[in-house]
Amino acid sequence: MGHGERTVLMVVHTGRQAALDAARAAVARLNAAGVGVRVLAGEAPELETDAQVFPPVAHHRPKSEALRAAVPMGIGAADDVELVVVLGGDGTVLRGAEIARAAGIPLLGVNLGRVGFLAEAEYEDLTMVVDRIVARDYVVEERMTIDVEVSLDGQTLDRSWALNEASVEKYSRERMVEVLVSIDGRPLSKWGCDGVIFATPTGSTAYNFSAGGPIVWPDVDALLLVPISAHALFARPLVVSPNSMLALELQPNGDDPASKGAVMWCDGRRVLDLPHGARVEVRRGALPVRFARLHRAPFTDRLVAKFALPVDGWRAEK
Repeated sequence: MGHGERTVLMVVHTGRQAALDAARAAVARLNAAGVGVRVLAGEAPELETDAQVFPPVAHHRPKSEALRAAVPMGIGAADDVELVVVLGGDGTVLRGAEIARAAGIPLLGVNLGRVGFLAEAEYEDLTMVVDRIVARDYVVEERMTIDVEVSLDGQTLDRSWALNEASVEKYSRERMVEVLVSIDGRPLSKWGCDGVIFATPTGSTAYNFSAGGPIVWPDVDALLLVPISAHALFARPLVVSPNSMLALELQPNGDDPASKGAVMWCDGRRVLDLPHGARVEVRRGALPVRFARLHRAPFTDRLVAKFALPVDGWRAEK
């Protein structure tokens, strides 16, 4: 390896100059401290760095579209790496999470976006971040994921997973989807709606939040189910046991049975078309995503900082 035995993998939002500058600075500082840095081949040209370039792995690309997306090009890039370091916004962190989760390696995000909930540090902290990596001065926290299976007439069509959420959304703007939701094998309700979000506590501040779902503290284990614009009296966000199985059945379309019923996005990255009659099952994920944490800041403080919440006038309890 040329830099001793220690290596980190760096995933970078190459479309942003700040990220490129930060990456070059971080690579130089890590190398100087004897830590090797690996970057993905697709990002290497923009980075113009002397980091080890990881070539794309072609040989274990699964056949299905969704699984191909879930097993990204850089999947072997994390072999014998101790940390995946992400420079970018939450979208880039979600991309890094695909690699980190498959390899069981902790991920550390440095936020260069606007509201970054998944990142652990901000751009200004980069020097401190590098020093902490070098000193191995971080704790690892596991975040729950969800596993998603799509079937039609008992035949599995596809499988995927999500760290934030799996959202089932109507395919065409002018027509609602009709879904029947069940929990633990028992029917709950049928909704005409724009879609349904299945989220984790980590995802509670993402799409779930925008759709009016509850914010759930990350140390709570739960599955969230949020109907989007449902035409129904009973269409409230639900917080369910992490051991439950949530299911959604896309009702058949009498007018046009062959038409696409809905589309499912996992973390806004992996997409699946759902035919009418499809069944989506959501369970707690078998593999968590492991996050490297530098700060033990209470989640309340993170919320206040990210949403710029008004807390003036608060006096600390004696």
